[in-house]
Order: sequence, then structure tokens, then C-alpha cells
Amino acid sequence: MQNFPLHTIESAPENSKPILQALEQKFGFLPNVMATMANNPVLLNGFAASFGSFHGGSLDECEKQTLLLTNAVTIKCPWTVAAHSTFALEDGMSEADVNAIRVGKLPATPKYAALSSITKALIEKRGNVSDADIERFTSGGYSREQIFEVITSIGISTMAATTTNMAGTPIEDRFKAQSWSAA
Repeated sequence: MQNFPLHTIESAPENSKPILQALEQKFGFLPNVMATMANNPVLLNGFAASFGSFHGGSLDECEKQTLLLTNAVTIKCPWTVAAHSTFALEDGMSEADVNAIRVGKLPATPKYAALSSITKALIEKRGNVSDADIERFTSGGYSREQIFEVITSIGISTMAATTTNMAGTPIEDRFKAQSWSAA
């Protein structure tokens, strides 16, 4: 059940409007998670700033979607799983890699497996990862410093998943083909 309104640019609080306009321009539509976050400009602005920073980092689009989809599954958020499954496929990830992540397994692509493994470990262990976890990540071709981009992905995923789970945010028709529920 939807517990909060989905704002449009016109109905949103005044301090949410500029960010909603920018997000709508970036995506070509206004995702329901952002329309929900617009209820509070503090959340929306914090999310948008972190989102922009993450998307300006060193990872390519498929690597970003690997992280965001793994986070969504690990956090158990149907809205973000559907959205990031859709975006991952649109960005060129194989259906096999997307499906592996959706069922809680590692993707077959080694770099994606390294990303998926470290982000899942960071979430499940609440940051208390082992040297072996970090070694698996760096062995996948990443620098130790890139783990901080992984942490940024967890932050934005947590904001989106917590918002949509709590608010009962509906999944857009665009994402429904990738609907998902926790096992």
C-alpha cells in the first residue's frame, strides 16, 4: 500500500522542485522513488548529490548497475530490483548476469562478480569485511580506493530502498517486466 504521495514537479515542496526538474531531465521521466523522496527536500537533495557523485566516478555503467542491483537484492527491495534490472539490461549487461544477481548468486563476468561480492559483504557484515573480501575485490581488477565508490553505492541504494519499502512506492509500468520479490 502506498503510504506517501508521488509528487510531480508542480505538487512538490518548493525546495524539491529544482532537483526533480534536473532528475526528470536526466532520466527522461520522473522515477517514482524520486517522486516519493520529494516529500522531503532534505532526503531528495541528499540522494541527488550522492547519486550524481557516484555516477561521476570511475566505474562504467554496467559496473554501477552490478552494484546497485546487488544492493537492491541484498537489501530486499522490489522497486529497486525491478528498476536496476531494467537499467542493467538497457546498459548492456547480459541477461544471465542480471538473473544471477537477482537470485543472490554472483554474475559469471569476473569483474561484476568482484563488485557483487564486495558490496554484498559490506552490507551483510555492516562494513566489517575481511582482508580476504578486499583481496577478492582487488583481484577482480579494482584498486583498494575504489571500494569507497562501492560504499557510495550502498548509501544511495539504502536511501532508495528504505524509501520505497517504507512508503509502498509503486513500480512503474516501465519496470514491471523485471518485477521481483524476496525469496
